Formats: sequence, C-alpha cells, structure tokens
Amino acid sequence: MAPQYQIRADYDADTIVVYQAYAPAIADAALRAGRFVAPFSFHRMTWIKPSFLWLMHRSNWARKAGQERVLAVRMTRRGWEEALSQAVLTTADPAAVAQAAVHVQWDPERSLRGAALNHYSIQVGIGRKLIRTFTDDWIVSLTDLTSQVRKATVLTQTGHAAKAQRLFPAERVYPLPRTLESLLSPGR
Repeated sequence: MAPQYQIRADYDADTIVVYQAYAPAIADAALRAGRFVAPFSFHRMTWIKPSFLWLMHRSNWARKAGQERVLAVRMTRRGWEEALSQAVLTTADPAAVAQAAVHVQWDPERSLRGAALNHYSIQVGIGRKLIRTFTDDWIVSLTDLTSQVRKATVLTQTGHAAKAQRLFPAERVYPLPRTLESLLSPGR
C-alpha cells in the first residue's frame, strides 16, 4: 500500500511539471511570452499542483469559469525544492501560516472519474514574496494541455477511459530529501 502522503509527479533529473488552470486571457498571454505576464496576478498566491488528475478535479476538466485552460508548467527541481523548504502546512498555527512564503496543503488524490482516493496529493501555494522568483527564475517552459484535456474528457464520457489515460502525463513518486519529507508530512 502506498504511503498516504507522497508526491507523485512528472519529472526528470532537472525539472518537475506542475499544473495550473487559468482563464484564456491569462493562458494566452503567458504562452505568447513564454512566461507569466499580465493579466497574471503577481500580487496574490498562485497554487501549483504536480498531480494532473487533482487539477482535473479542481478545474472540472477545464470547464470551471476562469479555469478553462490547462497549462503544464515545467520548473526547476531546485526551485521546487526551494519553495518546499519555505513551506508551512495550512493546518499549522494560523500565525505561522499567515507569515509563510509558501503554503502546502494535502487533499485526497482523485481517480479519473473524480472519486477521492485513499492517499493524498500535494498543493503548493507560492506567495507574493516568491512569485517573481517562481515566474522569472524557476519556470523553464509552459505547455498548453487544453486540447489534450478536452479529448480525454470526451473519451472518458464515451466509455474509453483506457484511451483517455494514455493522454495523461506519466507520474511517479518524487524523491524528496528527508528534511523536506519531515517538514511536509502532516502529523510529524
């Protein structure tokens, strides 16, 4: 049985992919510039998720208002781990959470059909103090996955779940350094 709290992601030796869903105006501007630019807000927390299916659940498969476009954000593992090193669990003391540069929350992972699973997926909130570092230094590339998401939705709705799953990014256990594992695990 897999551990309850474990990061699963698409990653290589130098980068990790996280997902975000945006309104078309934000996604289009970012894709044209190759990085986040206005109308993306640099004045509020932005949440990144390494679980593709969790983002599909959160955005209702890119059908929620303001979340119609799905972007794969490839960022450096160095940046990912730097963000995690500054994280505070959202279940911690409210004063510590309010001061944290990065928030971490664990939510039930989701199945293809949106059912909650018995293990958790990490969501990472990059706060205002680090947002420019995230957008300007840590992001390597942005890829629009919206057409892939729409195709997977149709396949799933028409009884072709196995074909839909072939469109999903391959995710595997992300090897966290022990210090980060201790910091991010609820109940430790």
